[in-house]
Amino acid sequence: MANWFECKVRYDKMMENGAVKKVNEPYLVDALSFTEAEARIIEERTPYISGDFSVSAVKRTKIAEIFWNDDEAADRFYTVKVAFITIDEKTGVEKKASTLMLVQAGNFKEALDHFLDGMKGTMADFEIQSIAETPLLDVYKVSAMGGEKAADKQ
Repeated sequence: MANWFECKVRYDKMMENGAVKKVNEPYLVDALSFTEAEARIIEERTPYISGDFSVSAVKRTKIAEIFWNDDEAADRFYTVKVAFITIDEKTGVEKKASTLMLVQAGNFKEALDHFLDGMKGTMADFEIQSIAETPLLDVYKVSAMGGEKAADKQ
């Protein structure tokens, strides 16, 4: 299972109008520790940033699963809070366990549709508690080949 860390990178960005603005951009990284997450985000972002930059924050997230989308228009990430419904066999009481999922999509409707498609094979009863767009700009996962790979191209 992946350990996802949200890393924020602070640097001076050249805006479209030519002005330089200090930005603090969030990214998601698959890593084993906070130290590895910081090293990975530095490695991944260095080719895209000219000048000095710093990692301003690294925090562990509670994302259980990511639903990837190969569509070019799927340039946003949405968190889906899902409650899995179970029934206690002894008492017969219904219990809900909330989980966070991340969905890559182009808009809110696509996020909902892509999530529901991904959940088709599940045997568990669930209900969607919320869907919200995240500020994440990219997600970096560790590829099966042992190397690192960006989830979507810049």
